[in-house]
Amino acid sequence: MSESILVAQALVGPEYRPAGPLEIRLSNGQITALNPAPEGAETMALALPAPVNAHDHARPLSATSFGLAGEPLETWLVGLGAMPPVDARLAARAALARAALGGVAAVMVHLTRPMGLVSLEEEALQIADAADEVGVRLALAISVRDRNPLTYGDHTPVLDALSGSHDGAAVRRLAAALARPVPSADAQIAAAEQVAKALAGRNVDVQFGPTGPQWCSVELLTAVADASARTGRRVHMHLLETKYQRAWADEQHPEGIVQMLRSIGLLSPRLTLAHGTWARPDELEMIASAGATIAVNTSSNLHLKSGVAPVAAMKATGVRVAMGLDGCAFDDDDDALRELRLLRALHAGHGFDDGMTLQDVLEAACLNGRPTLGLAPGGQIALEAPGDILLLDLKALDRDALLPVDPRALLLGRARREHILGLWVDGKPVITRGRLVRVNAPEAEAALRAAYRVAMPQTADFRSDWSALRPSLAAWYRDRLGCC
Repeated sequence: MSESILVAQALVGPEYRPAGPLEIRLSNGQITALNPAPEGAETMALALPAPVNAHDHARPLSATSFGLAGEPLETWLVGLGAMPPVDARLAARAALARAALGGVAAVMVHLTRPMGLVSLEEEALQIADAADEVGVRLALAISVRDRNPLTYGDHTPVLDALSGSHDGAAVRRLAAALARPVPSADAQIAAAEQVAKALAGRNVDVQFGPTGPQWCSVELLTAVADASARTGRRVHMHLLETKYQRAWADEQHPEGIVQMLRSIGLLSPRLTLAHGTWARPDELEMIASAGATIAVNTSSNLHLKSGVAPVAAMKATGVRVAMGLDGCAFDDDDDALRELRLLRALHAGHGFDDGMTLQDVLEAACLNGRPTLGLAPGGQIALEAPGDILLLDLKALDRDALLPVDPRALLLGRARREHILGLWVDGKPVITRGRLVRVNAPEAEAALRAAYRVAMPQTADFRSDWSALRPSLAAWYRDRLGCC
C-alpha cells in the first residue's frame, strides 16, 4: 500500500528543518520519497514526525470524573478504587482513540491496574486488539509488585485511625483487601513472559513493569533485572515521582536508591524510568552512564502536585529524556501537542538560559521515546524512516499570516489537538480530515461511559469509606514522610 501526502511545510531530518512545499511518499511502512510538491498543488498542512507517548496507563476515563482532581499521588492512587472494572477492550479502545486524536503514533501502557474481569493474558490480548482497531503502535509493561499495598510502610496506623472514625465493616473490607496473597517473584515474571508469548507476532513490545521501588522488594527487582539481562526484555518502572517517595528512598536506602538499582543490575539501556521528578544530579549521572531513559510527565506532575522534574539537570548529565502523558494531560484530553508545548515552557529556563531547546523538545516528543517502546529508530521525516507522520493545519496555526514565520515556532506556540488534520502510523492513515479512520471515537466514549454507569454500584462501599480513609492516609504521609 502506498500513500502520497502533500504538505506546505515539513520538519525534515534530524534537525527538524522546515522544508516545503513537499510531496511525502509512503510505501511498506516507510517514507520512500520526499519530492517538491507539484506546481500549483494546494497545500495547507505542516508535517512532523508523530510523537510517542513514552509513559501511560491507558486509563479508560479521567480520574477527575471520579472526584480525584487535585489529589496528591499517594491518595490519588488509592482513590482510584472508586473506578469499577469494565470490559478491557472497550476501555482500551476509547483510551487509545483519545491518544491518537491527541497526536501520538505509539503508546506505552504500563498495566498497573488490570481490570481483572478476565485473565491477565486475555486482557493483554484485548488491549492489543484495541490498538490494532485504532491503528496505533503499542508497548505493554506488565506490572509486578510485592509490598506496601496502601502506604510506603506499615499501614496499621491508617487502619487504626479508620476504625476510630468509621464503622467496623469499612475496616474489615480494607483489611481483607490488604491481606490478599501476593504471587512470588518467579510467578510474576512467568506471568509477564506468558503475556509476551501470547502476543508473539502482534508487534507489541511486552516489558517487565515493576511499579516502583517503594512497591517492589529488592528481591523482586533483582529477579526482574536478572530476567531482563537473560532475555533482553525491556523494563519500565516509576522512580522518585513525589517528595514522599524521595523521603522513603532516603530512609530505606541510605546508600542511594539509584545506587541500589545499579548494584542489582537494573540500570541498563533496557530500562525506562517514569518521572524522576525528585532525582538528584549524582543519580542522574548514574542513569545517564547506564544509557537508561527517563520519561518525563509534566502535566501529570502538575495535576498530582508531584513537582517539576529537573529536566535541565537531566540534559546536563546526558540523560535521554522522552515525553510521557501518564493519562493526565494538562486539560484531561490526551493532547500531546499541548504537552509538548508545556514541556518546553516549564523547562526552557529563565531569560537567556538554554535549559531545553526547540531541538531538545522535539527529540523528547518524537525521537527518544521510540526505543523505550521497542520501536525501530525513527522520529524524523527522512528517506527510509518509519511512516509515522502527524499533519497539522498550518493555515489555522498561522492565523494572522502577516509574514513568514518558522513553523516550529507556530507548533510550540499554538498547536493543539484541534489542529490535527491527519495521522499516519506505519505508513497507514489513522486520522484523515481530523477524524479516526477505523474507530468512531464518540461512539467508543459513549459506550464506555454507559458501561461505567452500569458498573458504578460495585464500588459504592469504597466510595462511602473514602471520606474517612483519605484523611487517615494523608496524615500517615504528613507524619512519617513529610520532611522533604
